Amino acid sequence: MIIIIGGFMRGYHPGFHKPLKWGSLWSWLVLAWLGMHACLSVAEPSALAGQWYEATGSSFNQVAHDKDNTGLTPVLHPASSGGHFLYKADFELPTSAHYVIDFKSSSVIGKFTHRIYDAQGKLLSTLHGGIQSQEPNPYILRHGRDMMLPAGHYRLVSELESPFFLAHPEPYLATLKTYQQSIKPGNAMVLLCYGAMFILMIYYSALGYVRKQVTDYMYALFIFGNLFYNGMALLILPDLVGIHWFYLISFPILFSNIAYILFVTHLLGINQQKYSMLYRVGRWIIYAMVIFIPVSILWPHWSLEFDRYGVGLIMLYGLIAGIRRAWRGHLIAKYYLVAVMAFFVIGSYSISNAQVHGSNTIYIEHFGMLAVTVEMVLLALVLARQFALLHHEKEHALTLSEHHLQIAHTDALTSLPNRYALDQQLDMLPPEGVLVFIDIDGLKFYNDNFGHKRGDELLCGFSQAVQEAMGETGVLHRIGGDEFAITSASGNVSQLESRLQAAMKVLHTRGFEFSGMSYGIAHAMESRDGNVLKYLADTRMYAHKRERQRGMPQFSRKITTQT
Repeated sequence: MIIIIGGFMRGYHPGFHKPLKWGSLWSWLVLAWLGMHACLSVAEPSALAGQWYEATGSSFNQVAHDKDNTGLTPVLHPASSGGHFLYKADFELPTSAHYVIDFKSSSVIGKFTHRIYDAQGKLLSTLHGGIQSQEPNPYILRHGRDMMLPAGHYRLVSELESPFFLAHPEPYLATLKTYQQSIKPGNAMVLLCYGAMFILMIYYSALGYVRKQVTDYMYALFIFGNLFYNGMALLILPDLVGIHWFYLISFPILFSNIAYILFVTHLLGINQQKYSMLYRVGRWIIYAMVIFIPVSILWPHWSLEFDRYGVGLIMLYGLIAGIRRAWRGHLIAKYYLVAVMAFFVIGSYSISNAQVHGSNTIYIEHFGMLAVTVEMVLLALVLARQFALLHHEKEHALTLSEHHLQIAHTDALTSLPNRYALDQQLDMLPPEGVLVFIDIDGLKFYNDNFGHKRGDELLCGFSQAVQEAMGETGVLHRIGGDEFAITSASGNVSQLESRLQAAMKVLHTRGFEFSGMSYGIAHAMESRDGNVLKYLADTRMYAHKRERQRGMPQFSRKITTQT
């Protein structure tokens, strides 16, 4: 179970970096086939050579001793619509041993009674059971009943009474050791599949609650119906919970089939505008299955047959819809198609066969459960793939958004934060912080005499020299043209001025000896309005520029002192 859930979680969880390998979808089909093959390959008990009859008013004692079967109407097998039937078989036991009598092909049996007679017609044992029976079940998930019999000739008369039958049950006999060994694979598969169903129902229910999507709710409802069907048909609910209401086998499926059609239409985006034919067919199937519900209430013996028709319709609809949408390029439809093909192949076998050939301990119900479970697991992988795509798209959109945001807040030439970034920094500037506006001298000189490329080199060289000199003392911004700004949270004006002067000396040594700068400083405590601070710093910068032009380079310190 951990492997199953961990497998599809790996497909979409952001913490897992390896992409989902969709070739693994086919691996699930291969594993399912191998598991069923292993179940069929276990040493099997021997079937009995007997005959079915419709039950009559004759006493069972009379039936056991009547060699000519007088008054009995032979039938090939019990009718699917249920009824009262007898099975009569003579058999020879070569050795004394502990033996078990059970049914092959199907476990959907309401009540049964086995009566064992010896060669003289003496009743040796009467064994009761069935889904509707309150008799304690000695073998979990099975109808097996055991007894000790010596070697000799015996007659088995089995009475079956059931509202309906899924397949053709037939008694068989096995030694206790052989029986215990042969039922292990089937029982293991039932418990594993049922556990997977239960976990996936919770998973889809939780997804529906979180995502508020009809798709998740409908599939959770589909699984819910199958939990009741498989739980009752394969004796999980009678044996483990003590529930014996036989019609839990049929009625929940009537509703879950409707949920499945709604699930497919929402998953594949089938709407009336674009896919009117598929949409109408889906609605016709839903209407037909809605009619099945009251009809099944009136004739409950036919309810399982309506389930069978309904399952055939939903599988066929899912397959056709998947092919149509995948052909049109719908990505999720391509993955869903793998799941529904597995469902269709295995499920078709389970609804079209009345006997399992080659095995006495694997039931038709096992194939039905396997079909649904394989589809559920594969659809969990489909959903995981959908999550992975959404996560990838989200990460791509987030990365793109961050890139655009960075572009919007970064100067293209110098890669410095721009005017918009400066506004954000001013909002976070503490009261002791300062804003410095800087205007570079000489940009026009280098542009006119050496070309704009040289002017750009001046701007880039200035930004590099200032950033190297500043370190973490302040953040340099380019606000346009030859104008720059520094925000400093520390507010150490003397340190800022000394580092600016050091940066200019470095710039001169790099071939820009005709460059200079003017600057003005505004303290954050002067105003909490960023626009006011920019106005003060800009005004003081131009005042500094005028004083420098008059040959008063020390004016900057006077402005600083006054502020």
